[in-house]
Amino acid sequence: MKKILLPVLFCFAVAVVHADEPYHFIKEISIGGDGGWDYLAVDSKAQRLYVSHATKVEVIDLNSDKVIGEITNTIGVHGIAVAPKLKRVFVSAGRANQVSIVDADTLQTISTVATGKNPDCILYETKQQEVYAFNGRDKSATVIAADSGNVIATIPLAGKPEFAQAEPKAGRVFDNIEDQSVVAVIDAESHSVITNWPIAPGESASGMAIDRKNHRLFLGCDNQMMAMMDSENGKILATVPIGDGVDANAFDPETKFAFASCGDGTTTIAHEDDDKLTVVQVLKTEHGARTMALDPETHNIYLATAKMDAPEAGQKRGKVVPGTFKILVYGTKGEDKD
Repeated sequence: MKKILLPVLFCFAVAVVHADEPYHFIKEISIGGDGGWDYLAVDSKAQRLYVSHATKVEVIDLNSDKVIGEITNTIGVHGIAVAPKLKRVFVSAGRANQVSIVDADTLQTISTVATGKNPDCILYETKQQEVYAFNGRDKSATVIAADSGNVIATIPLAGKPEFAQAEPKAGRVFDNIEDQSVVAVIDAESHSVITNWPIAPGESASGMAIDRKNHRLFLGCDNQMMAMMDSENGKILATVPIGDGVDANAFDPETKFAFASCGDGTTTIAHEDDDKLTVVQVLKTEHGARTMALDPETHNIYLATAKMDAPEAGQKRGKVVPGTFKILVYGTKGEDKD
């Protein structure tokens, strides 16, 4: 569904980069194994990185850069949501049409909860202590009580959901409706859609990040732009060019950097300044590094990718070369020279 990057757009993006580029490659963490990947999630306090991979979640200790465990039996794994205070991890298994509730200490599954068809993005809303599983084929969201695992509500959506974010103080949950080019605004108490905000000039947003303090949403759009939306009224305040094949966005509240990771091997980094958004760097990563997670404590970003064969005729992507799956680490501090 992603278009081929046009060279002229890439050149334009490079042209707006500042000379003092803040991010650089630090290291890579080799994981290996077979299969594809999707979301990543960081638990800053525990210094853990959760990575969806094939039919499981790989758990990496960020102090040692070692895989310390796995969350298994998550067929068609997509999303991961961490609830540190509850010591639980929630994982969406798209092919099983369920969410796994996992003990964060033992990585053992406590229970599974049936959802709509193909749960993809998953979100933990801290105020209500509820988990939202966004179901791609059902065009709905399943709301689950984080403590009991009971299904509280099923929320119909206007189209296919993608990434989501919560703003607990406002009592809202936001979700990209990819095929309708809108953001669904959900009331977290009534579990109902209040409105759908158009994202034009953006189209088909996948990634979403949030600045809760300044009420900004950052949307990674399929037409090679990142849009900044006012999360109080839905107004698009600014846009910047990004690469092709965007999947994830992140926001660092301390540096006020917004990130958009793209499958073409670029991650655009822009700085938020009130109603302005300015590109400060187009970071060169690797082809396929389209999903990302940010550690707000260290400011490092983590991207998943692998070596891939050349795509065959009619295919968008080549097959993943077995044993090459890895995590790329980029940050603002000392580079690993090894």
